[in-house]
Amino acid sequence: MPFLTAAVLAAFVGYAGAWYFEMIEGNFALLLFLATIVTGLYWLAERFWYLPRRERAAAQLEASAAERNTRLASQGIAPVEPQVAEARQKILAQPWWLDWTAGLFPVILSVFVLRSFVVEPFKIPSGSMMPTLLVGDLILVNKFTYGLRLPVLNTKLTEGTPPKRGDVMVFRYPPKPSLDYIKRVVGVPGDTVAYLNKRLTINGQPVPVSNPREFLDSDTMRYLKQFDEQLGERKHSMLNDDERPAFVPGVEDFPYRDNCKYSVEGVVCKVPEGHYFMMGDNRDNSLDSRYWGFVPDKNIVGRAFFIWMNFGDLKRIGSFK
Repeated sequence: MPFLTAAVLAAFVGYAGAWYFEMIEGNFALLLFLATIVTGLYWLAERFWYLPRRERAAAQLEASAAERNTRLASQGIAPVEPQVAEARQKILAQPWWLDWTAGLFPVILSVFVLRSFVVEPFKIPSGSMMPTLLVGDLILVNKFTYGLRLPVLNTKLTEGTPPKRGDVMVFRYPPKPSLDYIKRVVGVPGDTVAYLNKRLTINGQPVPVSNPREFLDSDTMRYLKQFDEQLGERKHSMLNDDERPAFVPGVEDFPYRDNCKYSVEGVVCKVPEGHYFMMGDNRDNSLDSRYWGFVPDKNIVGRAFFIWMNFGDLKRIGSFK
């Protein structure tokens, strides 16, 4: 067992190392699931096999010491006090290969359940959601609002509440589901979404914008136009870049591509059933549904709701719209 355990641990470390150095495309949900299963099997073996064996061996040691002392006393010889307690402690101690597997199971199980069904942490890697979310923001994503889903498979277990316009949602990137993306829900099933000349219209009604001002993009050291946008029940900030054209370049071929019409002014799309139209708040610097299509319900991960840390700016901590 020590050799087998060493091989299993080496496999986990090798997988994580290859993922870190970008030699393979990792899947943390799958890795955590396998770690839970493996450590759980070791925990069961420890609980029902290895620990009882060690307890029996410790009991035999104590019984043998007691019998020896009784025999010596019957012969009028003062009993010798061997280091029974120390020996018993050594017998009951977990070997390293159980300590690193069964001993970690409660922690790994807690992380697995919390991450799969309650909240999951993410890091914002790009500026596509500026000014709402900045690069380096560490956020929490609610995993149960939109319905509980099986980890790894992402199969829905409960219905939950459907995503609403204005929600900030994490989802599996449709062209490459192993990647997680974060955007704002702009169109729900049945909506006609138009983004023409940098103005958003839902079902023929222009989305209200107000409070024009400037926003300094610290990465490019350029000022962008910032507005407050009332999308559904939520008011949030969004950006426009006057130097970017209104048309959508480099559009990919995607399912329900015929639901969209592209022109020099932008795009108009009819959102199919069971799908959502997503856009970044940094409208002219966001690779979103305008380029790669609709997000199916099966790709939903959860609703982003809280910034729990930004090491470059602690004032960023808190909820967001």
